[in-house]
Amino acid sequence: MAYRGSVRPYVNFNAKHDAEILHKAMKGIGTDEDAILMLLTARSNDQRQQIKAAYKKAHGKDLVSALKSELGGLFESLIVALMTPSVLYDATLLHNALKGAGTEDEVLIEILASRTGEQIKEITKVYKKEFGGKLEKDICGDTSGHYQKLLVILLQREYEHRCGLPLQDLYAAGEEKFGTDEEKFITILGNRSAEHLRKVFAAYKKLSGSDIEDSIKGETTGNLENLLLAVVKCAESIPNFFAERLYKSMRRAGTDDDTLMRIMVSRSEVDMLDIRASFKKMYGQSLYTTIQVLLQPLQDFCLFPCALF
Repeated sequence: MAYRGSVRPYVNFNAKHDAEILHKAMKGIGTDEDAILMLLTARSNDQRQQIKAAYKKAHGKDLVSALKSELGGLFESLIVALMTPSVLYDATLLHNALKGAGTEDEVLIEILASRTGEQIKEITKVYKKEFGGKLEKDICGDTSGHYQKLLVILLQREYEHRCGLPLQDLYAAGEEKFGTDEEKFITILGNRSAEHLRKVFAAYKKLSGSDIEDSIKGETTGNLENLLLAVVKCAESIPNFFAERLYKSMRRAGTDDDTLMRIMVSRSEVDMLDIRASFKKMYGQSLYTTIQVLLQPLQDFCLFPCALF
C-alpha cells in the first residue's frame, strides 16, 4: 500500500545534528522560530523522538520543555503537538476532552470514530499508563445513554464479519421504529467493519429508499446523532470525513484552531495526501490555499499547517 502521508522521514537524518540546530535556534536573545518550524515539519514523528533523545544526551534537559520556554500561544501548542508520539497525542487529547467541567464531545467523536481497533487498543494502554485511569471508566463518567453505549462499543470493537447483511434489523431499528430500538441500530454500526458497513448502506438505501445519513438525521439528535454520522462517514471515506471537518473548522465565525491543529498533526503521516484530494474534490479549492487565505493574519500559525503539506 502506497504511503499517503504528506510528512515523510528525512532521508539524510542525523538526530545529533538536528538537536544542535534546535539548540542554536533557542540560544541567545530571541528565538529562530522559522528554523524550528522548518526542521520539525521536515522530520517524521519517530525522527523527532530521536532528536529529543539526542538533545537530552547533549544538553541534559528535555527538548519539549526547552521549546515551551521559548515559544508561546498557538505556535507553542503546535510544536508540542508535533513533538508528542502519535498514540500519546491521541490519549492526551482524549484526557483533556474528559477532564474538568464539561466534555469536549467532538474530540471523543472524531478520535473514536476514525481510529482502527488496533489503534484504539494502543491508545487505551497509553491512556492508563500516562493518566492512571481507565479510558472507558472516564468516558462513562462523563457521558450517558445510547451515546455512551456507542462510545464504549467503539472502544472495545471487535469487528464481526458476516456474510448476511443485517438490513431488516437496521431498517426496523431505523425509520420504522428508531425511538424504541436505538440499541440494535448502534450495535450494528459499532460492530461491523468499514467494508461490511458500505455494503449495508448501499443495500439499506435500496430497501428504505433513503440514505442512512438522512435516517440518522431524521431520527436522532445531539451527540448521538453526531457520533452515528461520524461512524457512517468514516466507514464511507475517512479522508472525506477529515476534509469536511477541516472545511467546517475554517468556516465558522473565527477559525477553530484546535480542530485544524489536531487534524493536521494527527493525519500528516497517515493520509493527508488523500484528505487534500478529497478537500479539492468536495469544495473546489485546495486545502493549502484555503489555510493560507484564512490564516494569513496569524502568520506563524498560517506557516505551520502549510509546512505539513
